Amino acid sequence: MKTDIFKKPIVSLLKKLDLLSLYSLKRIGPLKDDGWFRSYREGICVDLEGNPLPWMTYPAIEFLKKRIRRDMTVFEYGCGNSTLWWASRVKEVISAEHDRDWFEKIWIKVPRNVSLFHIDLEYGGAYSKKIKEYKDKFDIVVIDGRDRVNCVVNSCEALKADGVIIFDNSDRAEYENAYRFLFDHGFRKIEFVGFAPVENIKAETGVFFRKINCIGI
Repeated sequence: MKTDIFKKPIVSLLKKLDLLSLYSLKRIGPLKDDGWFRSYREGICVDLEGNPLPWMTYPAIEFLKKRIRRDMTVFEYGCGNSTLWWASRVKEVISAEHDRDWFEKIWIKVPRNVSLFHIDLEYGGAYSKKIKEYKDKFDIVVIDGRDRVNCVVNSCEALKADGVIIFDNSDRAEYENAYRFLFDHGFRKIEFVGFAPVENIKAETGVFFRKINCIGI
C-alpha cells in the first residue's frame, strides 16, 4: 500500500531524532504513571491526577508510602506540597518555613493536623532550632529547607529512638558535615536515586536510619 511507502521512512526519521521514544514515554511507562510530565508542565509537585507529591525522588516516594503509618508524627524543614502529602498519611505534621510568601500560600491549604510556622532565616538561628522545642516526639524528620547542616544537628534529640531522617538532595557535597554527623551518631544511609517531580535531572533522596527504626529497614 502507498501508506506503507511513506510510513517506514517517517518512523525511521522519528527514531533517529528520538521523537518516537519521547512519544512512547508520554503515552505509557513510569514517567506518565508518576505524573512527571504534568508536574514539569505545571511547575508543581503533583501526580498524574494533580494530587500533591513531595519534592523528592520517585523511588523514595514509592519506598516511603508503603512504610509510613497513620499514627506517625513528622517534622518538616521546608513546607510545600510535601506538607499536604504527609498530612494525608500521618497523624501530625509540624513544618518550619523561612519564606513568608511561600508560607502564606501553603498555610491556606493545610488541614487541621498540620502546624505550620514561619521563621525568618538566620543560619544557626531560630529556624534550625525550632525542632529543639520537642523531645523524643517525631518518627520522621524531613530535611528539605535551608541551613540543612544545623537542622540535622538540632534534630536528633527530637527524634524517637526508632526515628528516621529523610534528607533530600543527599548527594550534595555542601552537606557533608551533616552526613558525617549522622554517621557518627549511629545512622546508616540508603540512597534513592532517580527522577523527581518538576525537574529534568537525576536526583538523590537519602533515608538515614538506625538499627532499630520505624520504617522496617
